[in-house]
Amino acid sequence: MTKRDWRILVTNDDGIRAPGLLALADAAQAHLGEVTVVAPDREQSGASHALTIRHPVRLEEIRPGWHLVEGTPTDCVNLGFFHELGRPPDLVLAGVNRGYNIGEDVTYSGTVAGALEGRILGAPSLAISTAPHATEEDFALAARVAVRLAELVLTRGLPLDAFLNVNVPPSARGYRITRQGRRVTREGLAAGRDPKGRDYFWVGLAPAEWPHAPGADHSAVADGFISVTPLHADLTFHRALPLVQEWNLEDGPAP
Repeated sequence: MTKRDWRILVTNDDGIRAPGLLALADAAQAHLGEVTVVAPDREQSGASHALTIRHPVRLEEIRPGWHLVEGTPTDCVNLGFFHELGRPPDLVLAGVNRGYNIGEDVTYSGTVAGALEGRILGAPSLAISTAPHATEEDFALAARVAVRLAELVLTRGLPLDAFLNVNVPPSARGYRITRQGRRVTREGLAAGRDPKGRDYFWVGLAPAEWPHAPGADHSAVADGFISVTPLHADLTFHRALPLVQEWNLEDGPAP
């Protein structure tokens, strides 16, 4: 694999010191082209597509090509586009996240949001995640997968609104093209009591049950395969449009 001349923007939600970010940026620099890293100053897991609008966002270059942001992954991508690069990069890479982003988790994920924002602003994008207890070797594998998929996206293209959500299990057996899965159950809260007897709650850390569903992202990862899921920014449920149109709302007056 030879190095190309593409301009790559790399971000994440685990923070600028995360090992997955370093693995991804190094692999992109070695094989894809010029890399600019713009990443949060601290972990932003669960930030989703949040944009900071109530106070200024500050950016600091901590070494050549690496920029720390006091903000969310979405802030980072905006600063990358409009401040550091001045024009859309050829590709946005978000990750490598420590922990899978599968099923409904994509709606909470700052990693997926970084790729989504890149796509909204006009660049092909990939979000890349691996196991929650990933090793250096796991991050390196996920970064190699990201580079391979990046080359395919950049040379063969995707539909204008599409980006890829990629989950790479350790010792992956191969690839599966998947859809976003669904949980069977999720409690939502993990509760406990502190030493002073006060109740506390961790949101989103309660156990969840995933059904085996052929073609779903979580099933591919459970079976040891890399899950590649095309996503897009359009949240319209197109199959529901005829049903809602049958309500004839447009024929009546506004309240």
